[in-house]
Amino acid sequence: MLRFMPIGDSMTIGSAGEHTWRYRLWQHLRATCDEEFTLVGPRETLYDKATDAPVSLDYAGRDPGFPRAHLAGWGEGWIHMAPVVEDAVRTCRPDVLLVSLGLIDLGFYTDAGQTIDNVRAFVAGARAANDRIRMVLLPVIPNVRARQDEPFAAQVDLFNKLLAKTVADLDEPRSPLLLASPPDGYAIDTHTYDGTHPNERGEHALAAAFATTLHQAWGIGGEYTATRTA
Repeated sequence: MLRFMPIGDSMTIGSAGEHTWRYRLWQHLRATCDEEFTLVGPRETLYDKATDAPVSLDYAGRDPGFPRAHLAGWGEGWIHMAPVVEDAVRTCRPDVLLVSLGLIDLGFYTDAGQTIDNVRAFVAGARAANDRIRMVLLPVIPNVRARQDEPFAAQVDLFNKLLAKTVADLDEPRSPLLLASPPDGYAIDTHTYDGTHPNERGEHALAAAFATTLHQAWGIGGEYTATRTA
C-alpha cells in the first residue's frame, strides 16, 4: 500500500469547516490510482479559529472514509518541521512526502538562505528515517502580503529559485526529490478567501499541483479533473 504524508502550514492543515486540499487529493487518487493507498501522519485535526488551537475534527462533508492523518500546523514552517520529520517518518512509515512549506518561515522566522538550510535539514532527517523516501516539494505561493511588502516578495522569489536548485542538488535515484510546478493559474483573488488560505477552488488547485507531479513523474493516479472530485 502506498502511504502519503501531507506536510505543511495553515494551507495544509486547514481550519474547521473546510475540506482541505488533502481531501481533494484523496478523492482524486481514490478515483484514479490503481493501487491501494492512504494518508498517514501523527496529526489529524483541523485548526479551530474560535479557540486558536488545532483541536477540530469538523471536516466539511464528514466523509467517513477520508484518512485525516497529516503533519501540518497553523503557523508552522520548515523551521518547525525539520526537527520532527525524522520521528514522523519513522513512526508513520510514509512512502511519499507531499510538502508545502515556506511562507511562514519567510514571513516571520528566516530569510531565504536560512530557510533553505532548514529544507536541507528536513530532507536529511526524512532520509535518516527512510533512505528510500520520496518527496514532492511545492514552491511558496505568494500571498497578499507580497503585494504590499516588496522585500518579502523578493525573499519569496529568491527562496523559490534556491529551492529549485536545492531539489536538483539533493535528488538521488534511491530517494527521489521532486519540485512540483506552482498551481496553474493560481491567483489570490480567486483561489483564496483571505489572500492566503485556499477556498474550494484553491484546494483543487493545490491538490492538482501534487497530483500532476505524482502522475507525470511516477505514474501514480491520473490527470487531475476537478469536476470528477468536486
